[in-house]
Amino acid sequence: MQKRALGKNGLEVSALGFGCKGMSFSYGPPKDKNEMIALLRTAVERGITFFDTAEVYGPFTNEELVGEALAPLRDRVVIATKFGFNINSGNDPRGMTGNMPALNSRPEHIREVAEASLKRLKTDVIDLFYQHRVDPDVPIEEVAGAVKELIQEGKVKHFGLSEAGIQTIRRAHAVQKITAVQNEYSLWFRRPEEGLLQTLEELGIGLVPYSPLGKGFLTGKIDETTAFDSTDFRTTLPRFTPEARKANQALVDLLGRIAAQKKGTPAQIALAWLLAQKPWIVPIPGTTKLNRLDENIGAVSIELTAGDLSEIDNAAAKITVQGNRYPEKLEQLTGL
Repeated sequence: MQKRALGKNGLEVSALGFGCKGMSFSYGPPKDKNEMIALLRTAVERGITFFDTAEVYGPFTNEELVGEALAPLRDRVVIATKFGFNINSGNDPRGMTGNMPALNSRPEHIREVAEASLKRLKTDVIDLFYQHRVDPDVPIEEVAGAVKELIQEGKVKHFGLSEAGIQTIRRAHAVQKITAVQNEYSLWFRRPEEGLLQTLEELGIGLVPYSPLGKGFLTGKIDETTAFDSTDFRTTLPRFTPEARKANQALVDLLGRIAAQKKGTPAQIALAWLLAQKPWIVPIPGTTKLNRLDENIGAVSIELTAGDLSEIDNAAAKITVQGNRYPEKLEQLTGL
């Protein structure tokens, strides 16, 4: 597995990370714990060193799963987790929709979350600690200062932000250098190209695209007739209505055409496209299946030429993706 420098603060990770959320949260009922532990350990054996979780996933159960799975391999992996919610204020089991937990990034709460996450993750240091969503009630300088203290105490190694706006990133970075920003980015959500990528390059910050496969849609395994479990949060997303899925099939067809030329799969082309954008981009696709893990890893060895990328961009420019990515009240929590 190739390695990449995530930003310019000395964090090196595998070119492809692993988003762990779906093992316990959002995409239908939680999966079998022992099977997921085995899959996470297999991912390490396959060369993946970067694993992403959060206290809100479950809540709490995903961190516990990741901690148990990776504790015997701790010296080989980088673990990212997140703070920013009052978990007890209400939680929709399908995901971060519906009855949202209240935001809370007060410095004392950040410290409480860090201490609890360390226990669940069975570790003495969090490699990368993200603010999950920007809290408008707490100045970002106070958030960055609280994480800076945790870094000085050796409880956290690196600071990150998720779904933050450009000015928020600049203000936080001035207090505590940001190693990585996590945002949705894929061929069907390209808004980071409108200023965010340029800002991150200027500041030496890495980008960690979540949902790099469009929450599964870009794999080509979902169409307008696909039925989701009632606990699957995609049932709440405008972009996943049957009408939107039918309209957005054109993007999957494009990936399929390129995949046929490259002897790959649509998912591999979607990931290879992201990897080709910048050398400091590390996508974190999630999966609960070994064959999908191997498929995702295969994307790293697919070379897209300048001509391939131009062909993809020209064709994608003619496709208008239908449907908002989140319900309106959740979209308001993003900085993009």
